[in-house]
Amino acid sequence: MAKARAQYVCAACGAVAAKWQGRCEACGEWNTLAEEAAASAPVSLRTSGGSLIALEPLAGQSNALHRIETGIAEFDRVTGGGFVPGSALLVGGDPGIGKSTLLIQAAAALARAGHDVVYISGEEAIDQVRLRADRLDLKDAPVQLAAETKVEDVLATLTSAPPPALVVIDSIQTLWTDLAESAPGTVTQVRLSAQALIRYAKKSGASVVLVGHVTKDGQIAGPRVVEHMVDTVLYFEGDAGHQFRLLRSVKNRFGPAAEIGVFEMTGAGLKEVANPSTLFIGERDHSSPGAAVFAGMEGSRPLLVEIQALVAESGLATPRRAVVGWDPNRLAMILAVLEARCGLRFGSFDVYLNVAGGLRLAEPAADLAVAAALVSSRTGVATPVETVYFGEVSLSGAIRPVAQSATRLKEAEKLGFSHAFVPDAAFEDAPAGMRLEKVATLGDLVAELAAQMSGQMSGSGR
Repeated sequence: MAKARAQYVCAACGAVAAKWQGRCEACGEWNTLAEEAAASAPVSLRTSGGSLIALEPLAGQSNALHRIETGIAEFDRVTGGGFVPGSALLVGGDPGIGKSTLLIQAAAALARAGHDVVYISGEEAIDQVRLRADRLDLKDAPVQLAAETKVEDVLATLTSAPPPALVVIDSIQTLWTDLAESAPGTVTQVRLSAQALIRYAKKSGASVVLVGHVTKDGQIAGPRVVEHMVDTVLYFEGDAGHQFRLLRSVKNRFGPAAEIGVFEMTGAGLKEVANPSTLFIGERDHSSPGAAVFAGMEGSRPLLVEIQALVAESGLATPRRAVVGWDPNRLAMILAVLEARCGLRFGSFDVYLNVAGGLRLAEPAADLAVAAALVSSRTGVATPVETVYFGEVSLSGAIRPVAQSATRLKEAEKLGFSHAFVPDAAFEDAPAGMRLEKVATLGDLVAELAAQMSGQMSGSGR
């Protein structure tokens, strides 16, 4: 009997190699090739024997997307207004972060609204799912449950009845199909299982939600091609030290990406946080140096968050640079600009930076707030009270304008802030109760802060 031929599949991009090698030639990732049994002889494609398809003009009448709202406002915000019939969603997150809790709550809300919902678990038995539903007070919701991992059986069950409004698969890494001989969770099994379920969603009109595990790097496990296959990719994020969770949209074909929804994990499940700005700045200490409030944007939502910095003398030959919630490379750039353009020395100091509340920022507009927090900690004087900051810092020290300035300022005014350091560029009109301090360069910010801080110190001295 001939020995089965093996192949090596990249877990990052799905590329196939004939022999093992340390680095994937397709995507350049290291140690991602895993051995799998080769598939049966490939079927050659022929141009004859196919069916003709109808080609439609670009201009024409299009039907508006009818969304199915869950009633959970934060969840509907991230998805763009609810589930779109026939769409496929991929939800990823760390183990124990609350993915199953969030989806069973959304499924129960839809079922209570009169929609057919199917929840298929490949990781838990039906009794375990019922125990969670009982703890969350969802036992009365008419959700149909199943514990199955074979894709063919799942599809046979779904196609034997009218298509439901929502199908939840928890998780895609546990499914397997007869089309591949490899173990569940391998690249081939994940890709084929996702393909079959997405094909079912497009043909039946049901919304299919796939739960995905994440790697140690925070990426959804399996080939990245799965992320390209689905319509929406959501990440459920959180910090073990905080009870708050963020649902973040990184891809959405039916709505804006980069939206976030904020939840609080309680004993009764996930609760919505309607005003997250008060959450991230609610416990500020106005008298402590090294803190500045950033007026940011997460998708279309304005969000105020406190940025904390600590600059301390170092006894090490190479001072430490520790960052939580921000890009360490960007912190190095801000420190270099402060030294080169403003004359502030950080070379012999340890620098620690933290974004309060466990939030992760990726917006360049946070540069100005980070610089203000660093200057405040370096000088030992607190930043002015009720002041927000936003603006991008360039390598020349210039402060570049950012988008949606008026929205940021309105959110700051709503929460009681009356003063803002902003880029010296034309933008939308500011709210009436907001006093703007326009700065053209980072040196202007340092000078303004120094003047206001000296005023604070002289006032306290009197």
